[in-house]
Amino acid sequence: MSTNLKAFIGIATLATASSYSYHRTSTSSNFEAVCTISAAVVGAIAVIRLMKQHDSSSRGGRDKCCGDDASDTISVEGSVMVTLPTWAIASSEDYFSQKYTTDEEMMSLAVHLSDRNITEGTGGPFGAAIFERHPDKGYCTLTSIGMNRVVPLGNSTLHGETVAIQLAQRKVGSFTLMLDVDGRDGSEEEGLFWDEAEHSNDKSKATSDQSIPKSTKVVKGKRRFELFTSCEPCCMCLGATLWSGVSRIVCGATKDDAQAIGFDEGPVFEESYKHLEKAGVEVTRNVLREEAAKVLTRYGTSGMIYNR
Repeated sequence: MSTNLKAFIGIATLATASSYSYHRTSTSSNFEAVCTISAAVVGAIAVIRLMKQHDSSSRGGRDKCCGDDASDTISVEGSVMVTLPTWAIASSEDYFSQKYTTDEEMMSLAVHLSDRNITEGTGGPFGAAIFERHPDKGYCTLTSIGMNRVVPLGNSTLHGETVAIQLAQRKVGSFTLMLDVDGRDGSEEEGLFWDEAEHSNDKSKATSDQSIPKSTKVVKGKRRFELFTSCEPCCMCLGATLWSGVSRIVCGATKDDAQAIGFDEGPVFEESYKHLEKAGVEVTRNVLREEAAKVLTRYGTSGMIYNR
């Protein structure tokens, strides 16, 4: 039943009931009661017509651009949900409280995430973690974790690497992980997102810096964020790695290992990794490959292969 019809019936019913009550409790004639009901019905019809006119005018612009085939309603979502599984959140204290010193220790976490993800049924067989290296202290700390969430969250872009990258950037409050040692990426403080109003005078600062002799300029150091992934990235995640601002990527299993169970990794070539290196991203591969490949093999026996 349409909304307009429901409104008509509701108004007519209310008018009828009101008139009947009025007739029962007063000396009005049957003729007066009928007139009251008729007036209410006419009013209801007028209301329906106004509703139709309003609906038509609100859709006018859309109908002009979309034609007669346009849907009656257009739903626009304003946000996309990216969440970690409950088991990952519950275990996060253990993950983040540790100090990591070797590539094997950090890759072990990425492989663990991939394995636990399929055991819990919360996504595909890929895990990733981003660490910050502290050269002066001799260890790394965990910045974010990620695992494949494509099927559970209905989003083809939520691979392990992209989830870890998004959460890491959210944590540091920047669109890039290529941050100065003092936390700056163009914003004034670590943890704050870009505020255009606060940086309106950046151009003037840049102009004044040109007058400083190069020999006296201080070259700021950069923080080092490193992405560890249980498998070599697909073409999408390789591109995300390039733009993420990480200074290093470390891979476990290979593209061939993933494709052996049916995944399509897309156009990833040796030249792709050379491009990363030219851009300043250090590449290390085959760390704990055997352990990582076993997770893929286990998933391949019963898991869903979710290519396009």
